[in-house]
Amino acid sequence: MARALKDLGVAYRTVPCDPSLADTASFCEAYGFDPADCANCMVIASRRPAGSLIPALVLATTRLDVNGRCCELMGVRRASFASAAQTTELSGMEIGGVTPFGLPDDLLPVHVDDQVLSRSQVVVGGGDRSLKLVVDPAVFAGLSLFRVVRGLAA
Repeated sequence: MARALKDLGVAYRTVPCDPSLADTASFCEAYGFDPADCANCMVIASRRPAGSLIPALVLATTRLDVNGRCCELMGVRRASFASAAQTTELSGMEIGGVTPFGLPDDLLPVHVDDQVLSRSQVVVGGGDRSLKLVVDPAVFAGLSLFRVVRGLAA
């Protein structure tokens, strides 16, 4: 993970965490972060027709528009969150630790809700449930592996 971030030129700081506290609400309560500064990276899978995938990054205080905006972006009629097992299989990471900086090339680009850019800092998964990364959200607008999308979440 550190090598990928270095190769991308991303400045970051790490926050080690107890894996049992990796889910956003627990993490924020235990480590004193504002939930509005946390962003969750998740994989969305099409259902009708099956086979399309997109990773999405949205603020923890918002709700991803799965069957509206995500379906529109994928060109499908129905979609849902990938299961925990499917997310791990596709990304190599467990839910609660999925990072937008370490996804396999076939899952790129990461679709980033434009509201993420409004924060002064953003906390994202660090690749496993024992680590979080704090980054400047401007990185999501400045790197080609991200696609900023207006209205991805409400």
